[in-house]
Amino acid sequence: MTNITSSNRLLLASGSPRRAELLEQIGVVFSQCPPSVPEQKEALETPQEYIQRLAQEKSVAGLLATPEQAGLWALGADTVVLCGERLLEKPRDFTDFESMMSALSGREHSVLTAICLRSQHRQFSCLVETRVRFRQLSVQSIQDYWHTGEPADKAGGYGIQGMGAALVESISGSYSNVVGLPLEALVPMLEQAGISYWQEAKS
Repeated sequence: MTNITSSNRLLLASGSPRRAELLEQIGVVFSQCPPSVPEQKEALETPQEYIQRLAQEKSVAGLLATPEQAGLWALGADTVVLCGERLLEKPRDFTDFESMMSALSGREHSVLTAICLRSQHRQFSCLVETRVRFRQLSVQSIQDYWHTGEPADKAGGYGIQGMGAALVESISGSYSNVVGLPLEALVPMLEQAGISYWQEAKS
């Protein structure tokens, strides 16, 4: 993690390379520190409540992990895929992945991302939903996609920014939300926090 300076006031409290790439895409200078937050849904939580709680807990963990908190903003985020009432997170194994793809095949699902931007004294948060429709998937295509290695660490078992784009028939809403960080919602938060974008990318 890099030191916090006057031009580097954002901490990405996530280990996701995709979220880092999205921040770099719009020229935000930031440091990155994956938080130690258990990702376990509580019994009575809705998927929306679950990911909003995780985003908040990750942003808090980011602040607490940084000794020099003055002027620092921590960004926490969490993404899940919701197919009907079924919550799809990262597949445990091929059997779990195959079940996910069979459920998603030929139908529409929701991708939900919660973000929380927090300083010592202020907080901005939101929940963004994008609707994605998969084309009809064959058993062979499901097996072939698994063997690319891409699905293992992806919510819902696919990456729209990678080879998983071949699974998608249509999308309604924010593309960057499906990748893991809805820039359309984040940029106004950065402006309110006084964090610049269109700057030099992180070295």
